[in-house]
Amino acid sequence: MADHNELGKEGEKQAVQFLQKNGYRILQTNYVFQKAEIDIIAQIGNILAIVEVKTRSTAEFGSPQDFVNPKKIQLLVKAINEYIITNDLDVEARFDIIAIVKRGVDYDIQHLTDAFYHF
Repeated sequence: MADHNELGKEGEKQAVQFLQKNGYRILQTNYVFQKAEIDIIAQIGNILAIVEVKTRSTAEFGSPQDFVNPKKIQLLVKAINEYIITNDLDVEARFDIIAIVKRGVDYDIQHLTDAFYHF
């Protein structure tokens, strides 16, 4: 597996642990619908958090969250709509980004709630 894929998988693992420590219940990871993949679907109270995880080895070329583009957002919205309908959920949905930068053996984790779309 390429180094960037390994870093991405480790970032998702770090994000799951971070969310759990902060009271979130992880409902699903790597949910796929058509061309979209949602990294983490978590719940806290009556809020469904759709979490996009962006992990980088350096912030030299921009913050990880800067790499979430409008096409990705559109795909995530479509996928979570399907997830909510399929699972007959009555929750408020929120889109979050967890931006992670690896610093040596540590990870700098930033949780951006309600990052780009709210419905």
